[in-house]
Amino acid sequence: MRNHESVWESGMTAIDKALRSAADRVLTSVQTVIDGKPEAASIALTVLVAEGHLLIEDVPGVGKTMLAKALARSIGGSISRIQFTPDLLPSDVTGVSVFDQAAGQFEFKPGAVFANLVIGDEINRASPKTQSALLECMEEGQVTVDGRTWQLPNPFMVVATQNPIEMDGTYALPEAQRDRFMASMSMGYPDPRAELAMLRSRESQSPIAAVRPVIDTEELAGLIAAARAVYLSPTVEQYLLGIITATRAHPDLRLGASPRATLQFARAAKARALLDGREYVIPDDLSDLAIPVLAHRLLPSRQAIARSGTTEALTSAEVVRSVVAATPVPRG
Repeated sequence: MRNHESVWESGMTAIDKALRSAADRVLTSVQTVIDGKPEAASIALTVLVAEGHLLIEDVPGVGKTMLAKALARSIGGSISRIQFTPDLLPSDVTGVSVFDQAAGQFEFKPGAVFANLVIGDEINRASPKTQSALLECMEEGQVTVDGRTWQLPNPFMVVATQNPIEMDGTYALPEAQRDRFMASMSMGYPDPRAELAMLRSRESQSPIAAVRPVIDTEELAGLIAAARAVYLSPTVEQYLLGIITATRAHPDLRLGASPRATLQFARAAKARALLDGREYVIPDDLSDLAIPVLAHRLLPSRQAIARSGTTEALTSAEVVRSVVAATPVPRG
């Protein structure tokens, strides 16, 4: 996250100070667990405040689940973890109706998705049918089983991890599933200094054991409400739409950004502006978030992948980078 101390310090009201304190506590809590990855912690907090869902994709052992756990434990709400496996059933996720012989009627047994923050570990190791159980949950915040609908807790966030699809035992996430994640990111390997510090500090115990809630759901609701109220000017709106529409006409893409991507891009930018101490969105908020918010939704053409000589994800990221560079930035 960019330095925003001076912005927050000038003219802060009491509510501004409370919001700043709440955001900083979460960020600090997550960073105590994830060594040398401040941007990863920043994106996770941005998505949380923007009421989105986060997808973390990378090779095993780089801290994907650790980041999800640290974020979950820092929030004073209910937490649930789902370990996605090939034999996991949709009813394990959403819940099931069980006949109660004593009462003579069916009783709904909530699934693991009924929590404020749901960790979906290795989501692409489950079958597409089980993955699709999250579609309604993530989009509408509810579950429908046997014709009846149950509302999920509010706030509600899914933090899912997945291994690269090139690895054995994985299924590619459907486009409809990927599009419901507000942002996607990779952890990457730590730098040598951070890895040395990790080696020395984790000999006795895991740092996740010391993480405790640093804000409650009421404070989180205040952050979310403040993010919604951040101002998005008409000129910045046009910049946002310029980036979105450029992906739909780009010759290297088979699938551009959806209208859902437009809405989530705006919400993420508002959250980033709030966390940077501003009541308005600037073009930098959009350019900083363009790759995390847009790249995972795009489908590059086979020719573009072959020409770049990289993976689909890296090709999509490069396309987004070129689109942002070519889109005129509003001035004034």
